[in-house]
Amino acid sequence: MSEIQANKLSPASGTALQVGDSGDTITIPSGATITNSGTATGFGMSSANTPLFMAYRSGSRQTVASSTWTKAQCNGEALDTDSAYDNSSNYRFTVPSGKAGKYYIFGQIGEYNASSVSISQIRSAIYKNGSLVDYSRTDLDTGGAEFHEVFANCSVILDLSVGDYVELYGKVVDSGTPEFTDNATKFGGYKLT
Repeated sequence: MSEIQANKLSPASGTALQVGDSGDTITIPSGATITNSGTATGFGMSSANTPLFMAYRSGSRQTVASSTWTKAQCNGEALDTDSAYDNSSNYRFTVPSGKAGKYYIFGQIGEYNASSVSISQIRSAIYKNGSLVDYSRTDLDTGGAEFHEVFANCSVILDLSVGDYVELYGKVVDSGTPEFTDNATKFGGYKLT
């Protein structure tokens, strides 16, 4: 094995420099540092973490029944890289063609209720293909106090195939008619691998 020592390598002609040929293995030894002051391309970063979506309840609160799992109608979108989130009818993210893999999915249910109403519990849940896969619960020991806006967050990593869909559900137990708060009720996710 021969060694070439140089402080700089430049192309003999033009502006492109190639290291190795197709099928070669280029090794960076342990302890070495790669510093990039330019643009990195071809490393799989251009489509990293997509599909990516972020939806939220927009315009008005969503009235729901107490003590009942209800799908959050997140009708506003902050992001939807692959147009895979339905914000008008099903309120779900569906894995598009060629995008199967592991996904990080998260949601938040924000609950609002008027005065003289006591909220005792709020839950948020992620459903996959119509079935609950994970949820979180916030219990409130009110002690006679009135809570009018509370939140429950949940997140999960899922293996999703093309055509699988995920949805955000919430459940509130209180003495009145609960409402999922606009802007504070959120649903999102992105592909990990």
